[in-house]
Amino acid sequence: MPHTSSNFGRLLSKLDSLIGKVEMTILTLSIVVMATNSIANVFGRYVFNQSLYFSDELNQFLIVIITFMGLGYITRQGKHIRMSAFYDMLSPAKRKLLMVFISLLTAIVMLLLAWAAMGYVIKIAQRGWVTPALQIPLYLTYVWVALGLLLASIQYFLTAIKNLDNKDPSVFISYSVVDEYEDADMGDILDVDSLMSPTADKNMSSSVNNRESIQEQRL
Repeated sequence: MPHTSSNFGRLLSKLDSLIGKVEMTILTLSIVVMATNSIANVFGRYVFNQSLYFSDELNQFLIVIITFMGLGYITRQGKHIRMSAFYDMLSPAKRKLLMVFISLLTAIVMLLLAWAAMGYVIKIAQRGWVTPALQIPLYLTYVWVALGLLLASIQYFLTAIKNLDNKDPSVFISYSVVDEYEDADMGDILDVDSLMSPTADKNMSSSVNNRESIQEQRL
């Protein structure tokens, strides 16, 4: 039984890693193409007095890809904005249970939205609509909405499964990111305290006086 559980965990880790690589590749290519397209359009407009006729449409297409593929990527990184006032008052064990509930609920909502988006994509595909400039099927633009929501749903399901592991007391906000607060560096705190000390004030005032005297001598 432990061997089976270990294999299942490795399978989920590989799935999470694969999804992350796919999302990163698509996001990187989309951003590079958008930047290249925008620069080429500006160059053509001001150098050759001729803009790229498809530039705006292509950028809109890429914005859709970046937005919804970024949804799954940000979920995997655990970077979504969270309201944690009530959550922070709970014990670690209860936080873990609450995170399971939140992740499962969000995963189901994302899956339902992906299903609805896919239904809309199918309707557009059946009507044969194309984009005005590039003349490509319009459903190719909206299919990224369904795909991004589906990947986000998978990430939340993975988060729920990760938090069901009772052997690990940590609370995970994604499959690979632990929920923790970054403590301030003691060195930075000591530096701030030294700046706020009376000695530091005296040294600062004497330094200002010295600068003023030097400026008066120059004048």
